[in-house]
Amino acid sequence: MGRTLPCVIGRGGVTEAKREGDGATPTGTHRIIGMLYRPDRMARPAPWAVPILPGDIWSDDPADPEYNLMTRAPTSFSHERLRRADPLYDLVLLTDWNWPDATPGLGSAIFLHRWRRPGYPTEGCIALDPLHLRWVAARLEPGSRLIV
Repeated sequence: MGRTLPCVIGRGGVTEAKREGDGATPTGTHRIIGMLYRPDRMARPAPWAVPILPGDIWSDDPADPEYNLMTRAPTSFSHERLRRADPLYDLVLLTDWNWPDATPGLGSAIFLHRWRRPGYPTEGCIALDPLHLRWVAARLEPGSRLIV
């Protein structure tokens, strides 16, 4: 759409050999397969967006049968809470990295989300200024491409 938007990537840089916990952002063409948002903090950003509810988590444990999927707490497996106290995951675009049939250990949860601040790296996700993220989310459709 003719715009260039600044972003930050993972603390591990960009990689062609993504592994769980390496902090890197995987190269390639990734599809946007979902959008999550905090309904207590914002209006639905797109008709296909799904609300993040209390207890929603994302499994990042290769031993978990629900690895690299959104699931519900409680669980004994390692995971990330999607409903955070900070605003980092108020709006999340989900990519198809290692999805839907996840290979354990190849990495999970490559999201697009808001940045903590300009230049501050992520754990492997791609992060944008919150206003830019909202602009992008309002214009995407499921299946849109993200090229890294």
